[in-house]
Amino acid sequence: RDARVPLVLVLISVCPQGPTEIYVKAGEMVALYCPRYRGYDHGDAKLIWTRYHTQDMDLTNSVSSAEQRQMGILVHERSLVILSASVNHQGNYSCSQGNASTWFRLTVLTPQSREYEKMTQYSTTGYTEEAFTLHCPDVNIAAENIPNITSNGIIWHKEGESLPTHSYFSSVKENDHGVYTCTRSYLCYGQIYNMTFTVVLRVQQKVKPVKDAEIREPPNNHVFHVDLGSPKVIDCKAVIHSNFDEVFWLSGKSFVETDNSLPVFYNFTKNNNTGKIMTASLVFKKVSEEDLLKNYTCKLTSVSEHSNFVTINLAQKPRPSYLSLALGIVGIVVVMVLTVVIYVRFKINITLFLRDTIGCHSSTSDGKSYDAFLICYKSNTDAGLHEDDRKELENVLEERFGYSLCLYDRDVLPGKAVAEAVLDCIEQSRTVVLVPTSPDPGPGSGLLSAIHEALVERQTRLVFIQTETTDVSRSGSLPEALQLLGEAGDCVTWKGISSMQPSSSFWKQLRYYLPSPQHAPKVRLLP
Repeated sequence: RDARVPLVLVLISVCPQGPTEIYVKAGEMVALYCPRYRGYDHGDAKLIWTRYHTQDMDLTNSVSSAEQRQMGILVHERSLVILSASVNHQGNYSCSQGNASTWFRLTVLTPQSREYEKMTQYSTTGYTEEAFTLHCPDVNIAAENIPNITSNGIIWHKEGESLPTHSYFSSVKENDHGVYTCTRSYLCYGQIYNMTFTVVLRVQQKVKPVKDAEIREPPNNHVFHVDLGSPKVIDCKAVIHSNFDEVFWLSGKSFVETDNSLPVFYNFTKNNNTGKIMTASLVFKKVSEEDLLKNYTCKLTSVSEHSNFVTINLAQKPRPSYLSLALGIVGIVVVMVLTVVIYVRFKINITLFLRDTIGCHSSTSDGKSYDAFLICYKSNTDAGLHEDDRKELENVLEERFGYSLCLYDRDVLPGKAVAEAVLDCIEQSRTVVLVPTSPDPGPGSGLLSAIHEALVERQTRLVFIQTETTDVSRSGSLPEALQLLGEAGDCVTWKGISSMQPSSSFWKQLRYYLPSPQHAPKVRLLP
């Protein structure tokens, strides 16, 4: 080489001072930021991010953008962002540029980690009656303008409160102390990622400069409510600065004595441990009506020629008023009575509304094949149901309201004994419905006694449809067996043409007494 050209060797390095410890909560975003190195400000050497795991991985050159997204990381110039940290992400990282490098040790904390609470909490102190601002710990995500990441601001919450709170306090109060959480949210590739930090605010009393001696309590012109004939003690507390300061009580313009044998007296104590607090206690052995008429004054005299006083009054406690309690009880009784009246008046409509709206159908089988067995009996007048009306009754029950019916002329096999067939239908049905007809198309009324015995024995529910002219209670108007059946079951009155509409009171009462069908109707017919 030409001796006139000096050889200059530039060596730039960073002294190894141990890795920078980074702690992050599991599931949250974290950013590692590589500092700028002197001598490499103009891009003389490329910056490289490396992860050290089971094997070293060059995140800058060897991993594509798609692979980075799959790994949950984003590398952009001097920033390495982990979108949602997990245990798989923790370990050592480094950023290097030329001969300079910086190391990071990332630890992902879970609530079970020993260091979780210690490493994820920050403390700050505010003083009462002073303005104060909570600061969310700084992060490296805003160090550079990283593409595809947009900040959504910071939201503060206080532990124990559901609504967000403000970070600025115009005047700190004691109840402002507590644990606050700040959440930084970022939008990246259409998803929200958070960084959460816990800040413990400790509130301390603002130390006020000591002024002249003064009375701290009670407030001036305060009224104490007392019971006649009961004892009462009223404390007057004052801050004093000299042993020659004195606190005492006056009754009107007269001094209250310290003689504890008197009905009214006072005594005093000093507490030097709390800044020389003197307490003068006014004691009433038994409060009298005469005491209510007097003014009592606590007066402080000081060697600084500063005097301070407060005046208090006594008043008898008002007697408790039972008017509001009585009104409350009357209101509750009225509501209960109205509820009972409304239920009794509209119980059928309420029951059917709940059954139709909620769909109360039997979900468990009781071993019965039919919801109801319809059996006809001959009406003693022409007001019974004719064949067309009976067919319409059966059709509405089955098609509109979804009941499964056992009909003698349809479901009983021919050749079977009449009495045995009727008893089998009763056995397989949850309810028996007696329908007055004219003429009688059923097995006849001769089986009424057997039906009554079967119903009593099996405890089967019975619904008795009667006509307006039927009187089941009048002896001789109906057969004895039919009268017994009418008295044993729930009665519904058929009123002819007015009962044909499915919305009539006849249908409401009949459906009310029938149990809810086991299955919902297959076809909903229009009325």
